[in-house]
Amino acid sequence: MPVNGILRAIAADAAEPESDEALMLRLQGGDETAFNELLDRHLKPVAGFAYRMLGDASEAYDVAQETFLRLWRFRAAWQPRAQLRAWLLRVARNLCVDRFRRREVVTDRMPEEIDLRAGPSGELQRKEAATLVGDALAELPERQRAAIALVYYEGHSNTEAAKVLGVSVDALESLLARARRGMRRHLGSLRPYLVGE
Repeated sequence: MPVNGILRAIAADAAEPESDEALMLRLQGGDETAFNELLDRHLKPVAGFAYRMLGDASEAYDVAQETFLRLWRFRAAWQPRAQLRAWLLRVARNLCVDRFRRREVVTDRMPEEIDLRAGPSGELQRKEAATLVGDALAELPERQRAAIALVYYEGHSNTEAAKVLGVSVDALESLLARARRGMRRHLGSLRPYLVGE
């Protein structure tokens, strides 16, 4: 191979980020910089998923931290059977479920009817709508909430989300359908404003 070809190959290798599998192999070999790279790559999606599950930024941060502590602790046993992000999200989901079991959610707040049409208070009303959607999401059973968070907020395909949840694609689609019905029920007072009726 000519020198120019070698240089182009080296430059191409340098431009492509290392795969999660390669980073995990380095981590298993004791390379702490590989852990930092994985943390940079996956912390935000894991924390975002935990936030959508729990609705509390502080708890979501704790779950994300614990998820990466488990990655560090169990690095030697990791096998590349599943994608690393799917494994991380599964760990985060299980940690969220543990937190749900330890806390009791009590709410006596009734949603007020709001007008989402343009006006001086439009931004405030949009924020209130976002809060109501978050509240409705929090009312869903854990598996339905996880399905919604993975597909609609995190942008995973149904196949990827099914792997994270450990269910078939058909079961995931059923979870999504039930979750959408539950959200519709909880957000009934907003329906005229959301669809322009």
